Amino acid sequence: MKPFLVLQLRPETEAADDEFRAILEMGGLAPDQVRRIRMDRDDLPADLDLSAHSGVIVGGGPGCVSDPPEEKTPTEARIEEMVMGLMPQITARDIPFLGCCYGIGILGHHLGAEVSKARYGEKPGTALCRITEAGRGDPLLEGMPGVFEAFVGHKEALQELPAGCAHLLVSDSCPFQMIRYGRNVYATQFHPEADAASFALRIRIYRNEGYFRPEEAERLTEMCHAANVHAPARLLRNFVARYRQD
Repeated sequence: MKPFLVLQLRPETEAADDEFRAILEMGGLAPDQVRRIRMDRDDLPADLDLSAHSGVIVGGGPGCVSDPPEEKTPTEARIEEMVMGLMPQITARDIPFLGCCYGIGILGHHLGAEVSKARYGEKPGTALCRITEAGRGDPLLEGMPGVFEAFVGHKEALQELPAGCAHLLVSDSCPFQMIRYGRNVYATQFHPEADAASFALRIRIYRNEGYFRPEEAERLTEMCHAANVHAPARLLRNFVARYRQD
């Protein structure tokens, strides 16, 4: 089969490796069915051909597209430039794309929507997501309950629905939990790949990155382990099943 292109943004190897493990496990993918690029250390190949891949999956990371340029680390700025450089081709050609957390900011920013920290940021934990009218019948939400818990944790968020997008999932804490542009370009604010162990790891690694007060780490970790989060993995499996090209 054509491999899925997995683009990772996390500069922390422990977090990046665990995220990659989770994408494979939750998506039902074998290592030889993906092409992994850690963008914190590797540039995108100059001859990268997206049509040689079944689809593109973008993971999360500590960067924020809404941060002023002078506040971004050189690594964050380089990653953002590379990912943003792919978005015109992805949206114009309607290439299968699933952006997880950071990916919704990238897609929204590319489409001209406001992405900021003004409202809708969520501490690490869970959000109760609901399928909207537009989301009913979407193939990526097939087999999922109308209401389900998902792991979230982000500082910035979409402040409005980008032009041309369908609004698929909503929550009280953050209205734009999942959107679709065209037929095949998707992004989620939550993490469809994450389980409790992954989120506990990220809480430990990012406890001093401004997502929450460091003294809250133990409570947030306990909350994640107590959460009943299973449905989001179905979305990732649906993406893989829908777009895999043998």
